[in-house]
Amino acid sequence: MIGDPPSAQRAIDRAAVAAVLRRAGRAGSAPWLHAEVARRMVERLAVFKLRPQRIVEWWGCTGASGALLEADCPQAQRVIIEPTEALARRSRTALARPWWSAQRWRAAPAAVQLEGSELSCNAQLVWANMMLHAESDPPALMAHWHHLLETDGVVMFSCLGPGSLVELTRLYARLGWPPPSAAFVDMHDLGDMLVRAGFSEPVLDQETLSLHWASPQALLDELRSMGANAAPNRYAGLRTPRWRERLLVELRGLAGPDGRIHLSFEVAYGHAFKAPPRPSADEPTRVSLHDMREMVRSHNAVTRRRDNAERG
Repeated sequence: MIGDPPSAQRAIDRAAVAAVLRRAGRAGSAPWLHAEVARRMVERLAVFKLRPQRIVEWWGCTGASGALLEADCPQAQRVIIEPTEALARRSRTALARPWWSAQRWRAAPAAVQLEGSELSCNAQLVWANMMLHAESDPPALMAHWHHLLETDGVVMFSCLGPGSLVELTRLYARLGWPPPSAAFVDMHDLGDMLVRAGFSEPVLDQETLSLHWASPQALLDELRSMGANAAPNRYAGLRTPRWRERLLVELRGLAGPDGRIHLSFEVAYGHAFKAPPRPSADEPTRVSLHDMREMVRSHNAVTRRRDNAERG
């Protein structure tokens, strides 16, 4: 039984997300955590024994999945959707190969499009690695994915869940500071959203990964590469050097017996299928006159055989 619909609009600062995407457009590579989750997602893809001819890959640059998908599904045409022009340029550069490269001739064609542009609806796989937690309206995006898939097509995604950054959240709460990140969506709510978007057989699970750093600065540098604080009620404006020094001191206090600072990241994985459309209960059933005559003839023939068998 599905309870009350989860709120469509997440409390997330779109301007902060836009700033993160601008920074990602200038980065040399995707975050390490995104690449590791992409590797784990591809391992899960093998369970389906799916051989898609067309894959729509959402936010390809930050998803770090291109080479893995190309190796696992060499026959598939990939359509890479990027949220900004800078990230689209990065994707096009990654796809470009010299004419003498064997991979240039073996790989299926790939294309890059900006998010919001028109797409044809004949994909067998929609793939979205580590981006859904940056989306302000997940149900609307899931409905769009459903529209892009063929019947029996699959959507596969991963995203951060509520168990992420709990150590940092507790630290901020103890100090009376606003939250360090926007709230993440629980995987059970993600499942409800998939069903309401029209998907069937949604399966979601999660695992918690622990990352560790030798220093507070190394931690902050990596967190910055992954994203930024997109909570609407975060501190407004820039913090002072004094506040930053207090943060570094408090982060050192999170170090474990090994002297390293550990933070938890809950990663939620989900997949679901696009089922064949089912007629609604009030939809009229239409039968042609020819079919009606055939059904009557068939019924009469069965009745005659039964009567003859009873007499015999």
